[in-house]
Amino acid sequence: MTTDQPAHAPDFIKVENAEMVFETKKGRFHALRDIQLSVAQGEFVTLIGHSGCGKSTLLNLIAGLLNPTSGVLLCDRREIAAPGPERAVVFQNHSLLPWLTCAENVHLAVERVFAAKENKAQLKARTLAALELVGMGHAAAKRPHEISGGMKQRVGIARALAMEPKVLLMDEPFGALDALTRAHLQDELLKIVARTRSTVVMVTHDVDEAVLLSDRIVMMTNGPAATIGEILPITLPRPRNRVALAEDSTYVHCRKEVLDFLYTRHGHVEKVAA
Repeated sequence: MTTDQPAHAPDFIKVENAEMVFETKKGRFHALRDIQLSVAQGEFVTLIGHSGCGKSTLLNLIAGLLNPTSGVLLCDRREIAAPGPERAVVFQNHSLLPWLTCAENVHLAVERVFAAKENKAQLKARTLAALELVGMGHAAAKRPHEISGGMKQRVGIARALAMEPKVLLMDEPFGALDALTRAHLQDELLKIVARTRSTVVMVTHDVDEAVLLSDRIVMMTNGPAATIGEILPITLPRPRNRVALAEDSTYVHCRKEVLDFLYTRHGHVEKVAA
């Protein structure tokens, strides 16, 4: 295992010496320490670890939703100091506005990014193209309450992709879905990323999801003061087929490595009051 980026891969996202300390009513909480991470353009990286390990905090730092207590984060060689359209975020909660149709929800993002340089017809075309990309063109006129949870997540992904972001940030986007819907959307995400060549950083707690989707898995140590414990390269060729991978020796080995890290070397021990 290695934490090094391949020598030929240029850094697109770079996290240098990042620390995150929150001021709470109970005092200072040291969430992250000494985070060093590089992500290449077009790479799919997942962050995995036990609850409280700071993986969502790290994603929020990359999104610009939080500023580090110390250290620096860069995207395309520019410092990350706030949210920006080049970094789109998909949360576990789809966050669709219930009074708008699917198309109108996506159009809001399109308008924000492209309204200054494109006309109404072009903005509409972008909106519908994004919905078609995730297989939701047929539901453009429907409102969120008229579609399933999996379909809502598709629209949330469409909204993010419609902004043509340089980086797609995903915080357990399939965590609230049933197993079959989750598997279907994972497969769809693989196809979408292959077509768009997006750079993706995704938080997950699912080992199989991490191995299936990733180029590298970033494994976090337990909090507080969590850091990157190990980074596992996933050398499985693409495109990937979940059925074919089930008995693939490389897949099985990678899965075992992650499980060993999480449950043997960094098993989460609950504190019991004396």
